[in-house]
Order: sequence, then structure tokens, then C-alpha cells
Amino acid sequence: MLLDLFYSLRKARLPVSVTEYLTLLEALDRQVVAGSLDDFYFLCRSALIKDERLFDRFDQVFSAYFKGRELSLQELFGIDDLTRIPEEWLRRQAERYLSDEERQQIESLGGFDELMKALQDRLREQQEAHHGGNKYIGTGGTSPFGAYGYNPEGVRFGQDNGRHGRAVKVWERREFRNLDGSVELGTRNIKLALRQLRRFARTGAAEELDLDGTIGATARNAGMLDLQLVPERRNATKLLLFLDVGGSMQPFVSICEELFSAARSEFKHLEHFYFHNCIYENVWTDNRTRHSARIPTTQILHTYSADYRVIFVGDATMSPYEILMPGGSVEHWNEEAGAIWMQRLLTAYPHAMWLNPQAESRWPLVPSIMLLHKLMSGRMAPVTLEGLERGIRMLRQASSTPPAMSSVTDNGR
Repeated sequence: MLLDLFYSLRKARLPVSVTEYLTLLEALDRQVVAGSLDDFYFLCRSALIKDERLFDRFDQVFSAYFKGRELSLQELFGIDDLTRIPEEWLRRQAERYLSDEERQQIESLGGFDELMKALQDRLREQQEAHHGGNKYIGTGGTSPFGAYGYNPEGVRFGQDNGRHGRAVKVWERREFRNLDGSVELGTRNIKLALRQLRRFARTGAAEELDLDGTIGATARNAGMLDLQLVPERRNATKLLLFLDVGGSMQPFVSICEELFSAARSEFKHLEHFYFHNCIYENVWTDNRTRHSARIPTTQILHTYSADYRVIFVGDATMSPYEILMPGGSVEHWNEEAGAIWMQRLLTAYPHAMWLNPQAESRWPLVPSIMLLHKLMSGRMAPVTLEGLERGIRMLRQASSTPPAMSSVTDNGR
């Protein structure tokens, strides 16, 4: 079976070698994955495809090859004892996969306040486990509260990762990892784009030889050597970099690491901070201690002068409540809406823009992206080379006053 898949990939002109095929077989023999077609897909892609630009073509071949096939555990993973299936898989048997028509028939509770009120009622009322229902906290089903089900707006409990991107809040403590600032592969073009933002000035002590000045001074001094020194010419551009991490940003970690690494090498005056989804009252510099070592956003406003350039990096994909509502943050209860904190930053730092790794064609389909696009007065660009160049031009131009909170709210209705 896998040999036929190998030939199908080669027929589609994907550069899959025998060595990579043998790596896949070895991984299956050692049962690196077991019992999940999704895990098998990711294993195949990791073992066989080395260039992420070919992922889409691989997906097409993989989907076409396995479409309509009935695969047994024995055929796919070499498992002949069903008693070896982990209990976790059985606990998730109530997981619901709904058609588009079924999803359209499910209505939200009618807003953030109604959702929070209903959650308080469920926590008081519920006395036992529920699965597959539409009201109480449980698994599967269409309730707004729980895991492995579907609802247009809800609170996620006990599920490792999001599936539909619909959670308004997440009832768990999530750990994110720092972006690697030493990444070099693929950063050259990003560096070239960022260099357009550099502004040089001579600062510091006079310790660099001024060759033209020395020649002129020596000539005026009847040939006696007269050394002239000037301060070193340095990049005077100062940059604040705010990086969204975790959740829906996971697929974009690699490109964000390349961007972060390139920025660190190009700007001496660079300060970076992490946030999740939207800016609130606190940010942090280390994801390992983000729960215990937070930095008040007001401290940033009082520490860094208005001549700093600001770049936000994030997919801007979240519940609109996270931008518009007090308490809307997916992870904590924020006293003020994210839009208010964004406005404070944009007022303090008029030269600011947002880099979005989501495809630009997708932006109009996501309400939260359009809300932040309006907050940024249109200064949002995709994380592509063309997008970076466009964003740098935005930073070099004088910005307009950010829109008022009321106009953003009206736009999000």
C-alpha cells in the first residue's frame, strides 16, 4: 500500500527519495504513531517532504490516494490487538463532526455577557458528566461549554488544542515557547527588507578615523599628520517588536522566528515583548515565566520615547470580544478592552504597523482581522517580502490618529 503512495508522489513530481521512504517505514515499524490517520498524515509529510512549499501538492496527492479507502489498523499500523487502543481514544468517542448545514443551525447564546452568565449557571447546576448534549459542560455535542464538540461561541474545557477557532475563553493554563532569535536560514531577504527602515547617525565617543578630514587637516598643517576622529556611524532606528504567540499562531512559528532573528541582527535598539491574541494590561519577555514575570503595558508607555517604531506580529484571528469587550480575553479577565490598550500604544507611538502571517485574501473573512485593520488605520501587511516592503513604507510615513473606540465597535457589529 505505501509503495503505491510512494509512486503516486513521484508521479506528481514530488522529490521523494527511497531514503525518505525507508525512514517512513522505520518510523511505522517502531510505532511512532498508532491508530490515527491524522498522525499518519503528519508522519508521512514530515518524513517524505522537506520543502514546505510542496506541502499543498503533497496534500492533494495524499487526499486523492486515500479517498474512499477502507483501512484497517493492521494494514496501516500493524496493530492486530484492539485492546491496545489507549483509553483516551475511547473517551473521545463522543467527538462530533458536523456538516456545514448542521453548524448553521446551531446558534450562539447571544453575546459575551450572556455566555458568561450561562457558564455561571451551569457550574452551579451541573452535578455529573455529560456527553453529546447541547447545554451542560461535556464532550461532543453542541453545548457552548466543554471539548470536542461545536458551537459558534463557547468556553473550552480540557481540550489540548482548538479545532474550529471559536473559543471565547480557554479554561486551562497553556505554555508557549520563546521564538528562537538565532535562526538564520531564510532570513537574508527579510534582512534586506528591514534595512530600508534603518536610519544612520554618528553617536557616541569620537573613535572612528575621518579619512577625508584627516587629509584636509594634515594639508592645512603643512604636512604634519593631524588625525581627525568622528563618532561611529550607527543605525539610530529604535524598534519595539510585539509578538503574538500560542494558539492559532502555532503554524506560523517558523516565519516569525526568521523575522525575529533578522530584526535582532539589523537593529541595535530593539526591544521585544510577547502577547496572546491582543494587547492588554500586561505583556512579557519570556514565555517560560509569562505567568509570574509580566510587564505592565503602562510601564512600556512610560519607558520608551515616541521616536520608537512599533511592529505588531500576529494573525489577528480571535473572537471579536477579545478586542471589544472588558473580560473578553481568552485567558484572563481584562478590566479594559483590548482596543483601548491598542489605542494607547498607537497614540504614544505614531509610527506603528501590524504584520499578519495570514494570507491577505483571508482577512475580509475574519471579523477580528478587520477590527484590528481598522484600529491600525489600514497599516497592516502580510508576512511576505512584498508585504514587508509595504509595511516598512508605512513605518517611514507619518501616521494618522488611530480611530476612536466607538468607530471600531460600530465596524465590528
